[in-house]
Amino acid sequence: MAILAPAAVKPNRPVGADRLPIVNHGAALETTALAIETRGLTKRYGSIAAVDALDLGVRRGEVYGFLGPNGAGKTTTLRMLLGLIEQTSGSISLMGSKPGSPETLVNIGSMIETPAFYPFLSGHDNLKMLAAYTGAERRRIDEVLDQVDLAARARDSFASYSLGMKQRLGVAAALLKDPPLLLLDEPTNGLDPAGMADMRTLIRRLGDEGRTVLLSSHLMNEVEQVCDRVGVIARGQIVAEGTVGELRGQAALIVRVDQPQQAREIVDEFRGIASIEITGNTLRIATAADVAIDGAMVNRRLVEAGIAVHELRTDRRSLEDIFLTLTNEEVRHAS
Repeated sequence: MAILAPAAVKPNRPVGADRLPIVNHGAALETTALAIETRGLTKRYGSIAAVDALDLGVRRGEVYGFLGPNGAGKTTTLRMLLGLIEQTSGSISLMGSKPGSPETLVNIGSMIETPAFYPFLSGHDNLKMLAAYTGAERRRIDEVLDQVDLAARARDSFASYSLGMKQRLGVAAALLKDPPLLLLDEPTNGLDPAGMADMRTLIRRLGDEGRTVLLSSHLMNEVEQVCDRVGVIARGQIVAEGTVGELRGQAALIVRVDQPQQAREIVDEFRGIASIEITGNTLRIATAADVAIDGAMVNRRLVEAGIAVHELRTDRRSLEDIFLTLTNEEVRHAS
């Protein structure tokens, strides 16, 4: 399915920021700097809120990871952005236009869930039909097939394609009208590791070309490798937003010593120490967000004080740890 659209946007409200100090939401942006903006976007099915007052802002020219567990509201949000379903309440702006408008359809390409094509037509002929339907230029067919590395199999039937090739043809269809904005829903679903790596490379390349890409995914590794910023969604709401580095927070220093209390007194004299936790003989030293601790200097000061250092390493929470903390806390908070 290929679609095209425009928008103007602002960032996101800090849902749950009082409970999650690791979240960095950043300053508000002018709407002209944003490709996608939703305000209070809600979709209800009876008493169930699939999307609940969602404020989403995607900047022009970035690859934005829309990260959340299955059932969090990602696909429902994308369907509303494309005008495939109507929101219950709230507003949507895509490159300055409303979902489903002619201006929007010209400027957005999308792949939502599994791409559907005629199985006995070739990849090339499927795109040829789509180009005739959407008014895309014929020359774009060979260009996008080459762009997604399908040129060599362009004349083979869609039915003969592997799952990874079918996914790449779906991305080719989304690119057919050369849109500045792409919405991709779980594009690596069902792919083997090699296929996933190829898809990640393709998405990063699209971002490097200056396109805005909204990538919906539940795979932390995928988002971490290709996205400029990440929004974490749980129970239909954004619970955190920022770069991967901002979400993961500052690295901590782990030090194992013979005399942990004495070591704590020495380390506490360093500038910018936010906290020191002691578990047995191990210290976990965290600093303020704008301060980096010098492990070599800590080691030297401890040794000079006659304290033997048995282990010294940095430790940083993984995006998976952050994701599980955020989504699990949101579930507990709602219970």
